[in-house]
Amino acid sequence: MINYNPKEWFTFIFRIHKADTVRKLFPMFIALSVYSGLIAWLELEVWKLSANNELKNISLMHGLLGFVISLLLVFRTNTAYDRWWEGRRQWGTLVNSSRNLAIKLQAMLPVENTAARAFFKAMIPNYAFSLKNHLRKTHLPEEMEAVPGAPQHTNLSNHVPNQLAQQLISKTMELHRDGQLTGDQLIMLNTELQSFTEICGACERIRNTPIPFSYSVFIKKFIFFYVMSMPFGYVFSVGYLIIPMIVFIFFVLASLELIAEEIENPFGTDANDLPLDTISNNIRQHVAELL
Repeated sequence: MINYNPKEWFTFIFRIHKADTVRKLFPMFIALSVYSGLIAWLELEVWKLSANNELKNISLMHGLLGFVISLLLVFRTNTAYDRWWEGRRQWGTLVNSSRNLAIKLQAMLPVENTAARAFFKAMIPNYAFSLKNHLRKTHLPEEMEAVPGAPQHTNLSNHVPNQLAQQLISKTMELHRDGQLTGDQLIMLNTELQSFTEICGACERIRNTPIPFSYSVFIKKFIFFYVMSMPFGYVFSVGYLIIPMIVFIFFVLASLELIAEEIENPFGTDANDLPLDTISNNIRQHVAELL
């Protein structure tokens, strides 16, 4: 995720960063410039079509369709941002649940039970890192902290976050059976332990449910045909200025679609995705301080 100062206008205007859509769309800018220049040359120099030609009515069509495409793109970007924000809310909940669980365990566990404290000190952050890697479909064993005195039994072919959540709950129940935790304390811990799996399910829902294919394809086709047909009607009004005009219009419309595509899955490694590595490291630091 890019950290920035929203008050620095001129820095944004004159800087092209890694996530800037200009980099991705630049080949299309060249192609559209050649295309619109060719259409302008054919209409003005070869065919010598006049402004009274019926082709000028195409501009009326664009005026009508411009409102429609703006509504579609606004809905598209809002839907993508809702998914991005929902993902951020879920990871904010994971941070709070991890802290609350560590705070409660610090107060409930006997001081002499250092083994249980070390277990939760390692396993709570491990769950955050395992969830991050699970959402990115990767596995980084160097991020997982070894649990003192306990062997790791993680099958990478199965659902890793579920396995770690099971180990957390099993350890809690074991402490209850050994008399380290009372029944009331067990009920108090259940909310945070249960929230881990609920957060995982919510994040999987966001990742595994993309925007419907037909809707996404329709918007791309709409933008393509809208831009490609513009030179035919506007050449009579602006002449060869149609070249930069077409490029700019395509830049605006296509950039909105690219931004929506990037943030609709907020758990990846794109520049504007959620800073899951930072959040996971913060959970590890905070849990270590509490336990």
